Amino acid sequence: MREAVDYQGVGLVAGLEVHQQLLTDEKLFCRCPAGLYTESHDGEVLRHMRPTLSELGEYDGTALMEFKTKKEIVYLLNGKNVCTYEMDDTPPFLVNQRAIDIAIELSLLMHMDIIDEVHIARKQYLDGSIPTGFQRTAIVGVNGFIPFKGRKLTVTHLSVEEDSCREVANRGHRVTFRTDRLGTPLTETVTGPELVSPEEVRDAILLCGLVARSTGHARVGIGAARQDINVSVRGGNRVEIKGVARAAYAVKLVHNEAIRQVNLLRLRDKLHARGLKDPGAVETRVADVSDLFHDVELGFVRRAVDAGGKVMGVKVAGIADLAAHPTQPETTFLDELSGRIRVIACLDELPNVVDGARLPELPNAHLTRERLKKRLKIGDHDAFFLVWGKEADCRTAAEEIRLRFVDAVLGVPKETRKSLPGGHTTFERILPGPDRMYPDTDSPPTRVTAERVAKLRAGLPPPPWKRLEQYRAWGVPEETATYLIRRGGAAQLEHVVKVTGVDPKTAAVEMGQRTKWLARAGIPTDRLGADDWAQIFGLYTDGKLPREGIREVAGHMATEPGLSASGAMQALGYALAPEDVWRRELTRLTVPDVSAGDPADDRKRRLATGVAVRALKGKAAAKAVAAAVLGTAPEGPQ
Repeated sequence: MREAVDYQGVGLVAGLEVHQQLLTDEKLFCRCPAGLYTESHDGEVLRHMRPTLSELGEYDGTALMEFKTKKEIVYLLNGKNVCTYEMDDTPPFLVNQRAIDIAIELSLLMHMDIIDEVHIARKQYLDGSIPTGFQRTAIVGVNGFIPFKGRKLTVTHLSVEEDSCREVANRGHRVTFRTDRLGTPLTETVTGPELVSPEEVRDAILLCGLVARSTGHARVGIGAARQDINVSVRGGNRVEIKGVARAAYAVKLVHNEAIRQVNLLRLRDKLHARGLKDPGAVETRVADVSDLFHDVELGFVRRAVDAGGKVMGVKVAGIADLAAHPTQPETTFLDELSGRIRVIACLDELPNVVDGARLPELPNAHLTRERLKKRLKIGDHDAFFLVWGKEADCRTAAEEIRLRFVDAVLGVPKETRKSLPGGHTTFERILPGPDRMYPDTDSPPTRVTAERVAKLRAGLPPPPWKRLEQYRAWGVPEETATYLIRRGGAAQLEHVVKVTGVDPKTAAVEMGQRTKWLARAGIPTDRLGADDWAQIFGLYTDGKLPREGIREVAGHMATEPGLSASGAMQALGYALAPEDVWRRELTRLTVPDVSAGDPADDRKRRLATGVAVRALKGKAAAKAVAAAVLGTAPEGPQ
């Protein structure tokens, strides 16, 4: 059960940054193929990142934090999907205009004003995910909205930008990336901080995804869409939860972040009550205590010492017992310290920090604790922590412990947090500021004319909320309707209904629910286009194909490219016979005797109908056969 939270009472608000890869042939700033993923590589490049001054002569705090990690960054290169641009050895090509067009379409669907001149900017990233140290990005639309739960959800802006690398390993001071995804065009849709519950966040993610998918120009599959969620409570700060892969995950993540911020504000009040009211009041003392652990059998500490490392004690004055203060459900403030140490000091073997008040149970734990207290000069109101590893990393860890308590005195720090399984988060980096953005002098602006916008507006598909309204009127189940829009089947459905006159609900269920089953069975139904479906439903409406044969014919066409619907129907043995013919054949079959008034249960009725339908496969519609078996008139379309 989730811990109860009064979201309105704590002042929860959230906003989204929805990233969607675009379905283009080429990458955004070079002519390498987009969407071509590889698991092998032809070469490697080693890089070290360093921060640069902004246009105003200032360093971005996130860049400085990443610099402290002293990471070695390895890029795995495959000549099929990267060129010298990705490695920053040549300037960018002109921006991919197809990606700009798709971004304009998305902006128009969300009622946005289109920028009349698109300018490329650089956004610093020193975590290594982009070899240049910055991401090229450009705002395309501003000041929009989407209808949401009876109100308008603000969409502040939409950008088109290049995707980052795929991380494949991150251990200690070395991180390794594949570069196949790097440079793939994607859009970032940013909403206002107007979502007031975890469930609203989930539903807004789904709606933004439907808008992107409704264009037919969005990539699908794992990693093609990713969300960042900005969360705060009253008195807290904006915290960005990074890399939320599925909308359903947002509910627990936002709920737990609300709990975390409320608990951090309570911790701030405890610190203030102890006289720690400003950053300067946080005092620490650091000492090498390796000699005190020579005869202590504590595995993770022993491995560090045997490898030539140190054990360092870190005293923090006045915070006794506060490391055990709860934060997220089933976590404490000690986990906040651990997250900072893991990322910035690169001490990533867990546990990487121990609260001195809770040393693991050892035969001489009490004696060791007393020696540590004496060495670090621990008073009744003080606490101490142990870290271990390379001496330089331990000293970085000690400083991060001090800085995290400085942040605790102020309340909730502005930071980016990584989403974890189970709805928890951990520290990823300090929240970037505006100093990391500056103009890209290598890329000329793109003028967006009124004629270009008008042409794109004329070709827009209906927005998803209009389609959902129409599908509800047709009686299409909500799940089926959203599946069709999300998977690109909506335009095909509308074409089929227009061309064949088929009942919309029947077509929607067959193209949505039934083909979902085929896809799960590994049948490539995405090969079927609108004309293929029109052929299938043309046979159905002409009375040549029973409804139960639609799925089988579609599956056969998908596995045999180029095969027509009539050819697939004949190959499967479907050929409707006149009613008098199949009724005569039915009388010769051994079918359980069941009538409409028979007191037999539903299972017996289904059994009798199933026997008859299988025996007459392709010669009659299932509803007509069922009616004949039960002695009733068939209902509805067959």
